[in-house]
Amino acid sequence: MDANQPPARLRILLIRFSSTSDILLTTPVGAEIHFFVNRKNQELLKANPHLSKIHVFQGNTDDIVKELKAENFDYIVDLQHNRRSKRICQQLNIPCSFLKTHTFKRWFFVRIKINTLPHRHLVERYFETVESLHVKNDYQGLEYYIPENEQFDTYDLPIFFEDGYVAVNLDAERNTQRIPTTKIVEVASILHKPVLLLGGKEVKDIGQEIVSQLGDRAFNACGEFSFNQQASLIQQSACVLTGDSAFMHIATALGKPVCSVWGSTVPEFGKYPYMPEQRQMFRMFEMCSLKCRPCGQRGYKKCPRRHFRCMTKISATEIADWINQF
Repeated sequence: MDANQPPARLRILLIRFSSTSDILLTTPVGAEIHFFVNRKNQELLKANPHLSKIHVFQGNTDDIVKELKAENFDYIVDLQHNRRSKRICQQLNIPCSFLKTHTFKRWFFVRIKINTLPHRHLVERYFETVESLHVKNDYQGLEYYIPENEQFDTYDLPIFFEDGYVAVNLDAERNTQRIPTTKIVEVASILHKPVLLLGGKEVKDIGQEIVSQLGDRAFNACGEFSFNQQASLIQQSACVLTGDSAFMHIATALGKPVCSVWGSTVPEFGKYPYMPEQRQMFRMFEMCSLKCRPCGQRGYKKCPRRHFRCMTKISATEIADWINQF
């Protein structure tokens, strides 16, 4: 292979098993690629027209290596860069580039509270891994494709939602990345439009608690619809209110105004909304003055300090005022 010029029909394997948010951040890479992903995350990619094929890892390394070898890839881009992905790259024995994960720098930021991480979004760091392949960032942001059969008809929502609604995501990887129930109720009571509550079955009871306080101004869709149906509801919303979560990146990819509220994690980790040409379309709310932030790279089940001020002290009025302009 010519180091300066890639072949006309370069076959690339992109490895990113998880997490959901990180897989969504791979969508602007822009090359024709095969994607290697965990089974639970294949739904995120199945409607993407730019992928030639999705390879699903189901736990047997030997079987998947045989399948990948049969594809005769020219190059691997390893965005997972863990023990399993490195072993697979070694077994395939073809040229490979990998993401620098900066594990120690992230640990140092969390423990010592000194940020030495690169001041770049994770998407831009992904592009560094494919510079040798002449893949360029078009700066048009993320992409997400909703299968036609999972588009949601908003006429099925209560009549009060016909004039528009704010999509509110209750879900996140960890509890300290979720917006507290009291804060959502406080914000929703000031909003000009009703709120549609999104998330999985594990937050359905939280959604019901919010509905009990807001009445007709809230609709609990948590656990009722598929991931892509909820993405469709985001697509048809006026604005999205969310914590640091996969739905934050879904909303970004769909071009919606995004109000993100940050708790135990921080935007400096490089996973904030990626809209390089439309920065006016998102706003991040966080308590930058708290010395205990960030308290973890992925959050916790409960606040380690037991006060959760990073979320509870953020102004509900400021959040609502920003959302109401949309």
